[in-house]
Amino acid sequence: MLSSVAERVYWLGRYLERAENSARLLKIYSAMLFDLPRGSKLDWSTLIDISGSHERYKEHHTSYDEKAVVNFLLGDSKNRNSIFECLVLARENARTSREIIPSEIWEQVNALYYTVKESINPRLGRANRYTLLEEIMAKSQRIEGLFVSSMSHNEAYSFIELGRKLERADMTSRLVDVGSINLFPAFAEKTEHQIIEPYENIIWINVLRCLGGFQAYRQQVHNRVSGNLVVRFLLQDEEFPRAIGFCLSDLAQNLGKLPRNEDVKRAVGRVKRITHEVDVESLLEKGLLEFIDELQISIADIHDEISRIWFTPVNIQNAG
Repeated sequence: MLSSVAERVYWLGRYLERAENSARLLKIYSAMLFDLPRGSKLDWSTLIDISGSHERYKEHHTSYDEKAVVNFLLGDSKNRNSIFECLVLARENARTSREIIPSEIWEQVNALYYTVKESINPRLGRANRYTLLEEIMAKSQRIEGLFVSSMSHNEAYSFIELGRKLERADMTSRLVDVGSINLFPAFAEKTEHQIIEPYENIIWINVLRCLGGFQAYRQQVHNRVSGNLVVRFLLQDEEFPRAIGFCLSDLAQNLGKLPRNEDVKRAVGRVKRITHEVDVESLLEKGLLEFIDELQISIADIHDEISRIWFTPVNIQNAG
């Protein structure tokens, strides 16, 4: 398989997953606006930090109010990782890979692109925004279903799945970080023992719902929602499709179908060790920031190995 083709379909998978996961991230914040007590204020700047776009945001904005942050993450052309810009790149990779992917997938990617293009508006209200995010998620899941059910599970499919699962593992790690109570300025001033537990539970419930994992969590954990149990579930579970443990196992399975996979397998093994050996209770006591940083660096190392072994040396279009 040509390295340029492998790279295109890999990034097709990554950009589609990134768009869906960004929609999930915005949705969780929108949901928490209604679930938290009156007077609790979300720190919208955290969304910029989680998306890794802090420097780019500061170049064009001076405040972190809800409207500015949402517009930046949803459709700002100056933000390469905005949902719309991800769909621009996904559409281009799908268009140039039409000899590889089923025509139904190209049609659905194209339709999703136009849905978002026609809907984004700086004056988009909360209700319409929520509807749009739901539509992005639903259409993204339809596309994923088409990959699974209508595309031959060959090398091209494996590269798509590498892109999707690597991007998904990365975003799940970021959504775990959303569970930190420090997102809320009013709570950050309190000591650890003064934090009111129900507020924490609201946040963790929304994290699970954002990932479509609330029911799966209750079925497998058989316990009330708490931070340590949710973090363990999202880091280590190998049955729930959006848990990092599942994504890593799926990565290993698809790597087994590709040649010269030894270095990438070792990089995947490192992330598995990080997630399975961590003491979750101790982690939550110390804070998630340092651990999430290490985890995301290790996930990025997997991408670097994939690029080094299978892709062309330089591809500006898909440098992401």
